[in-house]
Amino acid sequence: MPTPDEYESVDAAIDDLADRYARYVYLQDVGNLVRWDQQVTMPEGGTPARAKQLGALSTASHESLTDPEIGSLLDAVEGSLQRNDGSLSDDAAIVREIRREYDRAASVPAELVAELSEHRAESQAVWRDARAAADYDAFAPRLEKLIDLERQRSAAIDPDRDPYVVQYEDRQPFLPLERVDAIFDELREHLVPLLDRIRSAGRTLPDLFEGTYDTAAQEALYRDALDLLGYDWDRGRLDVSAHPFTSGTQFDSRVTTRFDESSPIPGLLATVHEFGHATYQLGLRGDAYGSPLGQSRSAGVHESQSRFWENHVGRTKPFWELFLPTLQEHFPSLEDATVDELYAAVNRIYPENPIRVEADELTYHLHIILRCEIDGALVRGDLDVDEVPGVWNRKMDEYLGVVPETDAEGCLQDIHWSSGLAVFHGYTVGSVLAAQLDAAMREDLDVDGLIREGEFDRLREWHEEHVHRHGRRYPTDELIEEATGEPLTAEHFIEYVDEKFAELYGL
Repeated sequence: MPTPDEYESVDAAIDDLADRYARYVYLQDVGNLVRWDQQVTMPEGGTPARAKQLGALSTASHESLTDPEIGSLLDAVEGSLQRNDGSLSDDAAIVREIRREYDRAASVPAELVAELSEHRAESQAVWRDARAAADYDAFAPRLEKLIDLERQRSAAIDPDRDPYVVQYEDRQPFLPLERVDAIFDELREHLVPLLDRIRSAGRTLPDLFEGTYDTAAQEALYRDALDLLGYDWDRGRLDVSAHPFTSGTQFDSRVTTRFDESSPIPGLLATVHEFGHATYQLGLRGDAYGSPLGQSRSAGVHESQSRFWENHVGRTKPFWELFLPTLQEHFPSLEDATVDELYAAVNRIYPENPIRVEADELTYHLHIILRCEIDGALVRGDLDVDEVPGVWNRKMDEYLGVVPETDAEGCLQDIHWSSGLAVFHGYTVGSVLAAQLDAAMREDLDVDGLIREGEFDRLREWHEEHVHRHGRRYPTDELIEEATGEPLTAEHFIEYVDEKFAELYGL
């Protein structure tokens, strides 16, 4: 194996670095495929073996990324990539991203990586059973152990920093938590009074859905929606899981959905949401697979894509002008429903709803803020695990005026705390960014007209041009400015919800 000094050129050293990093990405993607199988097709009894398999994969990918030769190559090429005009080359962006991942990973012992991976895999099954039984005490020891392991990992990466910030940066790099916290404060201060005004207005939007809705017909409806939006079935598939999600690469991006027999709308919106995630994956550069330039930027940017398609397409009146006949074809009981009624129904506010994934477009963010406040307190040691149900219920009452009847409807409802902390910020960051992207897109395109005509390729191409094709070339904050012309701001989201819900509720 040649040393960095023995390479003929910096380019040759970068090529070797890129090849080594690509092998790490391939192992990560195999792990993601195995996790997809765990949630979609694996029999329940497979958990013990799957935990060991994921532990082994995590160890192998960790060893691949932390190979000392990668560190030596980074040392050799850094400082040789600055252009005279100060602009950023592709190689410099690649080296920046690999350096960040390498430094974080190399700080963490391989034994801790394996233990974390096994614990997460085992905890998913424990969480599933605990939620079904509404038994928080059965899950609490798993959460307590996860917090301890994550604190160890944070201390290994940087013992002098807030462990919660270290964990937040796993999923939201280059977007300071202080900035996101300020946006969350702004949203909380605006949304709680807005919800009070909606309650006081006394207007009730229609609830069109009565009886039961066949799940086979729902699946057929969701497949029609994906066809209409332009989902690439040659590179994707639709399955069912307890918690809808998307997994894959630019060559294979799979979505899952769920069914609610009382209404076809929650599953439809979940499917459109996951389609947004899939478009991001499928829109990444195929020729950069295995490179940071072929990877999505962050959890928040990813969520901006799903929130755009769910809220700024799927919840709009132009979409229902187009899609209502398809809904009625699958569910003839809705043949008398009008576009205005469907538009109002899919945007109805449900403050009394305790479930995040069933939340409306406004209350959703109070669900997210509540979770971020609780898991931040857990990681920082300001809240004990056994206090979570009580604090959860108090915050639900304060923010939304509803108290869950059981922990299954409260602190056990999300799968996320079986696998990590500081995982929720991206959902609201994504919604805020989706509104900002929508505002920027409207400067270039007749968005409503394109939706009404079913010209979704134009919307997807805009996102590919402004977001997808860049991969991780830009840090998160710079990518947002590159795409929208301004830093991340809550201004567009607040203007959007104020205008939309003032009209719907006569405020």
